[in-house]
Amino acid sequence: MNLKSWIEAARLRTLPLALASMLMGCFLAAINGYFDVKIASLIILTALLLQILSNYANDYGDSIHGADHKDRVGPKRTVQAGKITSSQMRNAVILFSVLSFVSGVLLLIVAIDFQKESSWKTLGFFLGLGIFCIAGAILYTAGKKPYGYMGLGDIAVLIFFGWIAGGGTYFLQAQAYFQSSTNFQTISWDIFLPATSCGLFAVGVLNLNNIRDINSDILAGKNSIPVRIGKEKASIYHASVLILAWVCALIFLGLNYQKPLNLLFLITLPLFIRNIVQVFKRNDMELDPLLKQLALSTLFFVVFFGISFLI
Repeated sequence: MNLKSWIEAARLRTLPLALASMLMGCFLAAINGYFDVKIASLIILTALLLQILSNYANDYGDSIHGADHKDRVGPKRTVQAGKITSSQMRNAVILFSVLSFVSGVLLLIVAIDFQKESSWKTLGFFLGLGIFCIAGAILYTAGKKPYGYMGLGDIAVLIFFGWIAGGGTYFLQAQAYFQSSTNFQTISWDIFLPATSCGLFAVGVLNLNNIRDINSDILAGKNSIPVRIGKEKASIYHASVLILAWVCALIFLGLNYQKPLNLLFLITLPLFIRNIVQVFKRNDMELDPLLKQLALSTLFFVVFFGISFLI
């Protein structure tokens, strides 16, 4: 079995995006004094396992549904290329589903105080959320009716990479803090603004991927948003998504501004402006480098955002 092929199928270049969403939740927790290194570490581990699961499931699902074929513009998938068999990839999907679940359960054991009756409700909620995330990772392109083929990938990415990743990471650490602190503080719901920014940046990455794959997706019957509206309107949609992400971040800045250093994360804005400009300039076959650029830009945004409010 070729380890290089499995690493290739894991698509390591997508991991910064998953990492960025979780880091945002950690920074938001730290800003409010709730950060817990053990919980944060397990959250990040679970997120990375889920992302690899999603990539393996995507490789498997697109191969059996026909989206990965010889005329596909983007990087060749391992099942499509014959480097990994369908059965091997299906087994890998099962394995990483189990690993993600185990990691998630371990996270909840560390984060929740089971001596309190209300904590069992918290356990049930987050356990259900974890199963929902695993199912979402698999069913995007796998299964009889993959939701990615119905054009629902964008809203799913916003939910998973934005509200669940950022908000969930924050709330797990916050509730753990409340269990051990006698000085209860009200959780601030404005944390969903920067969490939404991360989710929208992830939507932008998916949209670039779908613009690049318009022609091959049409042949496979994958009705993504770019397939439905065409490259020109999808480029306008892309710009709108990234602009809205920044609007959310700026609203959070306005609500929480205390000192000039809070403006530091604005130095990443040119990276996103460049991405928007290049989407309009390039054809679908030239878009692939912009996926990595936007994913890394999102990670830089999150790091500088955290620094802006922590220092």
